[in-house]
Amino acid sequence: MSEDLLALFRKTGALLDGHFVLRSGLHSRQFFQCALLLQHTDIAADVCGRLADKLRAVDCDAVVSPALGGIIVGQEVGRALGKRHIFVEKDAGALVLRRGFAIRPNERFIVAEDVVTRGGRVQETVDIVRAHGGQVSGIGVIVDRSGGQRPDYGCPFVSLVEMNVETFPADQLPNDLAGIPAIKPGSK
Repeated sequence: MSEDLLALFRKTGALLDGHFVLRSGLHSRQFFQCALLLQHTDIAADVCGRLADKLRAVDCDAVVSPALGGIIVGQEVGRALGKRHIFVEKDAGALVLRRGFAIRPNERFIVAEDVVTRGGRVQETVDIVRAHGGQVSGIGVIVDRSGGQRPDYGCPFVSLVEMNVETFPADQLPNDLAGIPAIKPGSK
């Protein structure tokens, strides 16, 4: 399944090659710009439907996602599972629950995200759900590029694609990357 999904990423221009600075501050030769994939509503429904299928066995009441990248994923996974979807968003540099969204005590959530590298945004989302008395029963992402370095969230974690993409601290760039201007393509 991941080969045809990677082909979709390439076809839509969503898998970029070059020198990129990730949200984490790490540098990489590849970047997944899921927005370019998910702008095609038929593809978004198909890809997120595949992710929902991998999450069907997870007991949940709702889906939550971190803004901005996870919103379409969460909405489509929620639709495919027949569950409501809410999102957390940045306020003063941290993710928060806003817009009147509520998490009821013991309400069970799936966290849906587009790409995980270090897993920081997913961890923030998990922490928000738990701080509001909810439970996280599963996590689903389209692309896991963590190379096994993501946190243990204490619940099932599924992805459609696992890629071990090298990342580098800014002060340890290989020569080929150091010679290419870095781009920050993420959503800031």
